[in-house]
Amino acid sequence: MRNLLLSAATVLVAGAAITAPAQAAHPPKDAARNIVLVHGAFVDQTSWKPVADILTKKGYNVTLVENPLTSLTADVDAAKQALMKQHGKTVLVGHSWAGVVITQAGDDPKVSALVYVSAFAPDVGESLASLAKGGPATEGTQAIHPDETGNLTIDPKVFPSAVAADLPLQIAESLANSQPPLNHLAYEAAVDTAAWHDKPTFYVITTKDKVIAPEAQRMFAARIKAQTTEVAGSHASLVVHAQEVAAVIEKAALAK
Repeated sequence: MRNLLLSAATVLVAGAAITAPAQAAHPPKDAARNIVLVHGAFVDQTSWKPVADILTKKGYNVTLVENPLTSLTADVDAAKQALMKQHGKTVLVGHSWAGVVITQAGDDPKVSALVYVSAFAPDVGESLASLAKGGPATEGTQAIHPDETGNLTIDPKVFPSAVAADLPLQIAESLANSQPPLNHLAYEAAVDTAAWHDKPTFYVITTKDKVIAPEAQRMFAARIKAQTTEVAGSHASLVVHAQEVAAVIEKAALAK
C-alpha cells in the first residue's frame, strides 16, 4: 500500500509542487511546529504522505501515526504515544475514522488545535456505529461488511467509486484489495472525552464524498464550531487535494 499511495501522490501533486513558489523552510514564528497525522480505517499511515511531505518541506515536524485499528483504545493509545514525543504545541489531525480518535486523544495539553478531514466528530457517548446510524446512508457505508471474526472492510468492488473516485483506477483497485480492516470493537466504542469542546477546530469538507456524506460533514463542522474549508473531492482528498489540506493544517498551527 505504501508504494501505491506514493505513486498516487507523485501523479497527483507533483505538478503542483513543481510550479509552487519557493517557501520558507520554517513555520511562522508563533505557529505550532509539530503536526501529528492520524489515518482512517481501511488505509494506513501512508495515506497522509502527500500532506506530510508538503508540511515537512515548510519546516514542520510531522509525525504519521500507525493505527492498529483493533479498538478505539488501541488507536487512541497510538496517538497519545506520538503526542508524548512532541516538544511544544502540536496540531492533531484526523481523517475519517481518525476523527473519533483525535476527539478522544485531543485533550492532551500539548494539542493546540484539532483538524478534521472528511472525518467523524463524535460527542461524549457517541460511537462510529451510532453516528453512522444517525446519518444519511452512502455508497461507502452500505458497502462495509464484517468477516467471520468481526473485522470490517469495504466491498472491494465498491471501494474505487465510493472511496477514491478521483484516484487513478488501477491504484484505487489495488488499495481496495489491500485494505487493513477495522475491528468491530472500534466501530462500536463510544468516546468519553470530546476535545473539540475546548480546542480550536478546523474541518475540511469533501463535497464529492461517498463515504461520509457532505451534509453530515457540514453538521459535524457546525456543531464543533470549526473553521471550514470545502474541496471538490472524494473521501481520498487528503491525497488528491493535499495542497489544500496542508494549507488548512497551517492555519490551525496559528490558532490561539
